Amino acid sequence: MPNYILAYHGGAQPETPEEGAKHMQRWRTWLSDLGDAVVNPGTPLGKSTFVSAGGVMTDGGPEALTGFSVVSADSMEAALEMAKACPFVEIGTLEVAVMKEM
Repeated sequence: MPNYILAYHGGAQPETPEEGAKHMQRWRTWLSDLGDAVVNPGTPLGKSTFVSAGGVMTDGGPEALTGFSVVSADSMEAALEMAKACPFVEIGTLEVAVMKEM
């Protein structure tokens, strides 16, 4: 079964610590509900920097990569269903891609 990366982009900051705790609990429940499909539950990322032939951009932009999870699924459609149920989509966006073997 292939693995899929769920890349978290952006994400509004909670207005209160209580709101943040409530959102985090919903995210943990979502992960728990995925069961054995979870390969890597999540890795948060710090501020990103973009490097290109044109130079270096340090502001990360509004849709900067803020973290990722890895899940195992039978198909892209199944991985997308998992992603659509993630509470993060209420505050940011998720990018889903199959992880290819080299």
